[in-house]
Amino acid sequence: MNDKVDKLVIFLAKRDGIDKLVKTFQYVSKLLVWHLETTNPNAAHRAKQCEVASGLSRKAFRTGRFLTGFNALRRNPGPTPTYRVLSVFANAGEMVYFFFDHFLWLSRTGVLDANLARRMSFISAFGESLGYVFFCVIEFSMIKEGIEEERRIRRSLLAESKEKGDEIKKIKADRVMRLMAVAANLADLIIGLADIEPNPFCNHAVTLGISGLVSAWAGWYRNWPT
Repeated sequence: MNDKVDKLVIFLAKRDGIDKLVKTFQYVSKLLVWHLETTNPNAAHRAKQCEVASGLSRKAFRTGRFLTGFNALRRNPGPTPTYRVLSVFANAGEMVYFFFDHFLWLSRTGVLDANLARRMSFISAFGESLGYVFFCVIEFSMIKEGIEEERRIRRSLLAESKEKGDEIKKIKADRVMRLMAVAANLADLIIGLADIEPNPFCNHAVTLGISGLVSAWAGWYRNWPT
């Protein structure tokens, strides 16, 4: 029990940990609004307030976050030229997303002209979606490399040794983390597409709610202390 409490404290001490928790509140509230709007308008209104407040809070938490993409490229550009090119596009898209998200937050809180919100939302979502596409390509490439490496290890004469067994476990653990990243990126891509090109599927409350929760919980899994 104490170990779980310690892990929760460590998780919530991270900015990403708080973001995933508040994101859960935001998209659970969105689903509640959809479920209650016809049967209990008062409760639906309160859920909507929680959704809006959570969304604005998350934007405040992400102040300055656009610099993380630049830092990632500076510290770890990638092992191969192809990976480095993909990383540039992926992180550039994420940087555009977080940078213009600041202006979206300020316009929705009334600091800037509220008419800017729609334009800032489009630019932010476009950068976000572009980044997620390239991040998914990177993750799939790394998963493919991991599978090939695992096959190579299993074919080797030392496949039964403890050292090789530990290598295989490490590859499998990395694969799970990358699959979680793909799930989160695809879910967030759907949310981004809802802003770029509104349509009945992406903009439906259930689609957005489930996508938001998939993203939040996949991120929760990846950030949870091991």
